[in-house]
Amino acid sequence: MGRDGFSVVVPATTANLGPGFDSIGLALSLYMTVDVLPAEEWKVINEGDEYKSLPVGEENLIVKTILDVAARYKQISPPLQLTVKTDIPLGKGLGSSATAIAAGIVIADHLLELKLSLKEKVKIGSESEGHADNVSAALLGGVTVSYFNGEDIDVIHIKEPNIGAVILVPPNALRTEESRGLLPAKLDHAEGVLGSAASSVMTAAIAQDDWETAGWMMEKDIFHEAYRKQLFQEFDAIRKKCKDLGAYGMTISGAGPSLFIAVKQGDQANLAKTLAVAFPYYTAIAVSPSILGARVN
Repeated sequence: MGRDGFSVVVPATTANLGPGFDSIGLALSLYMTVDVLPAEEWKVINEGDEYKSLPVGEENLIVKTILDVAARYKQISPPLQLTVKTDIPLGKGLGSSATAIAAGIVIADHLLELKLSLKEKVKIGSESEGHADNVSAALLGGVTVSYFNGEDIDVIHIKEPNIGAVILVPPNALRTEESRGLLPAKLDHAEGVLGSAASSVMTAAIAQDDWETAGWMMEKDIFHEAYRKQLFQEFDAIRKKCKDLGAYGMTISGAGPSLFIAVKQGDQANLAKTLAVAFPYYTAIAVSPSILGARVN
């Protein structure tokens, strides 16, 4: 690494898209940028008020990931100064932890010249996250459909989804662990079959760029929505309003507490303005899919 260092850019993500629980992710046009410089000791500078409370030394998630990747390949990373700039809301269901892990993997790969394949990066990230949906989308961009059982991993990559989106972000953050605590330990077999069918049809529809069908299936989730919707003010009213305004579908973004609304590409700005007036508790953010995943800038 030269004296001037380098930068890594990682997109935000939304996961599940309804019934694609822990398997489907979508990269979004909100970004974390990490400027990397050599240093005498590890130091993280978190810009932005939301991120000020995060660790600034070796307990920082990006640093921990760099050190973990180095150890996996029997290397030692020199200490670095990392300046983190981001417009990804923290703890709001938009993959902020996955973006940090993806950033750490890309930094370690570039710094130590590991030449990791994308699949290797996704496997490392999935092992760190415990599931593959967010981190695969953060690393690859576009839509990712992943299978991960703790050991084996496979990812299907749909590079250029043709949609727009609106994210409704509440003022309160939510830990993923808290949201997962609302889920049942078991599901009825018949329910699971319906959930699997909805996920399969939604995935096939996304692959064919049929977002009307994908949006319809998005709202047929049985894996988590019924247990988590209590976290959201005016959930049913928002869904009805979105349908009335021509949105493809609305679902919980990741584990929450944000909502993801799929719309026709180009309609997101107007819909965001309308929803911001109708539901002022939330901040409405118009976004597009991020075609590029995590990369050295």
